[in-house]
Order: sequence, then C-alpha cells, then structure tokens
Amino acid sequence: MNPLRERRRVALQVLYQLDNGGLPDDPKTLRDSIQESMETMDVDEETIEQGITLANEAWTHRDDADSAIEPLTPEWPIRRQPVIDRNVLRLAWYEMMIAGTPPKVVISESVELAREYSTDQSSSFVNGVLDQLFNNLKNTPAPDAQT
Repeated sequence: MNPLRERRRVALQVLYQLDNGGLPDDPKTLRDSIQESMETMDVDEETIEQGITLANEAWTHRDDADSAIEPLTPEWPIRRQPVIDRNVLRLAWYEMMIAGTPPKVVISESVELAREYSTDQSSSFVNGVLDQLFNNLKNTPAPDAQT
C-alpha cells in the first residue's frame, strides 16, 4: 500500500471523528482508537502518527478551508455536506494551501477517498469543488506579482 494514501486515510478517520466529537483527549487512547479502526488495512505506527498529525493540522485550519469551499458549493453549504465529503475537502484544502502538496496529486487522492468512503455522487462532487479551487489558485497572482 502507498504510505501517503494510508496517511490520508488515517487523517480522514481522525477528521471524521473530530467532526462528530467522538475522539478521546488522551493521545494514547486516540492512537489505539485509530489503530483499531485501521486494523484491516495493516497500517504501521509511523503512518498512524503522521495521519493524526495531518488531521490535527487540517482541523486547526478548518474555518479557513470552509470559508474557501463554501462559495464554491452554494447548493451544498458546509453544514449540509456529508461528513466524509466536507472532511475530504478540508483535508484537500489544507494540503494544497498550507502543506504545499501538488494540487493535481491532492485532487486525485481526494477523489479516490470520496469514491472509497462516501456516496456514489461524492467523487464527482469532490472533483468539481477541488477543480474550482485549483483554478482559483492558478488565477490568483502570487504576492510578489502584485504592485
């Protein structure tokens, strides 16, 4: 398995639980909980730790992510989106905007996560939203280019 994809799966699990208020505060209990939910995927400890870190960073920036995503989804405000979809989008926003992951990689991985974990329409929805976000990003001048 691809360790980066597994890290994103762990991060999505954590984000899902954070969004539903279902994560323990104790770091060891958190790791054990995530490890248990990932048992069938045979994910190593390092990947779990990286996924938890990625999720925590994305969660910290969720308000910024939601502010960027909401105008792109007027028919589906953040509060009405399926939990998986909104957290795939938050994770993708974080990876593109803060972590500096190449947008095309993020979009591809996010569509796969939506296809694997969410509804039949989710992969198309996620792809459309992230494509708009990417196009907006491409069309925004770099700070150095502004006069």
